Amino acid sequence: MKSKTNLVPILIIAGLFFIFGFVTWINGALIPFMKTINELTDAQSYLVATASYISFVTMALPASYILNRIGYRKGMSLGLIVMAIGALIFIPAAEARTYWVFLSGIFIQGIGMTLLQTAANPYITILGPIDSGAKRIAIMGIANKTAGAMGSLIFGTLLLSGIDEVKEKLGHVSIDEKGVLLDTMADSVFLPYLIMAIVLFVLGILIRKAPLPHVEAAEVKDIKGGASEKSSIFQFPHLWLGVLTLFVYVGAEVIAGDTIIAYGISLGFSAADAKFFTTFTLLAMVCTYTLGVILIPKYLKQGTALKISAALGIIFSTCILMTTGFTSVLFVAALGIANALVWPAIWPLTLEGLGKFTKTASALLIMAISGGAIIPPLYGRMVDSRKHELIVSGIDKAEAMGTAATHSYWILIPCYAIILFFALKGHKYKSWTKTK
Repeated sequence: MKSKTNLVPILIIAGLFFIFGFVTWINGALIPFMKTINELTDAQSYLVATASYISFVTMALPASYILNRIGYRKGMSLGLIVMAIGALIFIPAAEARTYWVFLSGIFIQGIGMTLLQTAANPYITILGPIDSGAKRIAIMGIANKTAGAMGSLIFGTLLLSGIDEVKEKLGHVSIDEKGVLLDTMADSVFLPYLIMAIVLFVLGILIRKAPLPHVEAAEVKDIKGGASEKSSIFQFPHLWLGVLTLFVYVGAEVIAGDTIIAYGISLGFSAADAKFFTTFTLLAMVCTYTLGVILIPKYLKQGTALKISAALGIIFSTCILMTTGFTSVLFVAALGIANALVWPAIWPLTLEGLGKFTKTASALLIMAISGGAIIPPLYGRMVDSRKHELIVSGIDKAEAMGTAATHSYWILIPCYAIILFFALKGHKYKSWTKTK
């Protein structure tokens, strides 16, 4: 009976995951688009990811405070409206073709998503039994990544159509003609972001009437190390290891999804073909999420799923470094398989046993999403540095771009190694004293 009672709230929260999945995963198309219209380096172009994810650091704790004051429903409504405001900023940004204005709009959208994430993730985790939390979050992941695949395709078509021809013309036209070409290309964001703003605003109004029941995390009482015996979140080592793990995971996930289009272009694929590559990653995630829904927890424990995911991440990252061309692109996309069950497993494994500290811990986990703001630009800086070294050594510029982009994926290996440690041992450290 309880599962039927929870069906409507689960569908509503899945709808929210669909929304911020759509908004988040269009970054894969925005990065090469911004790089072209604002004439950026690789490192500068990945500030799109930074602007989107850094808001989780600055706003996670304020978002937790806001939710405590106004409640989940009003908080979700406010988040959607803030996202709508961020979308509207793209219109003057396109008119001025000014990168920092674009980044401001992305940052404001990130603030809205922080409110949504801070409410939705712990809500769906504690809506039912904690041992099936990964299953419910996997359902959210299906909604999130399906929307991401749609967003990537739609915005890839809208923003990257004709980009190859524009880039070819830029090297042969006058400064005035270049300005006209880039201004025309920038204007292509006007209509889609106006529509996005209207949809988000309407949904923000509607969510206030949504039938979402009040839920609280259960207080866990055990003989040693229970939440009832502790007075501070600093007494839970597994929480801090979970925060670190989520930090590196989000960085790895963003690299897998947001760099793959630019990576394909650097290997010589046309933008018309490369625009589909993010969809490969997201479809791989959706298929694996579906397996998670079927297998967890009846056939597969959350911890075991995390171990398998981390091991696959290390294997696929190594394969990217050892292959070239479309094969290498496919291994980047295959990271979607490795990534899919990491987020669903980290949340319940980290929140287990926290009781009254669950809300604060959730805010810390949301702050860990900032890994998506820091690790992808590091990848971009590594690409720029390696590309410069190869060009200086006499390698053709086009070849240097592809080689540099491929070799820089080594940054993923330590990320997945940290995830593997958390899966094997880290989540078991419920106290600073020795854990059996």
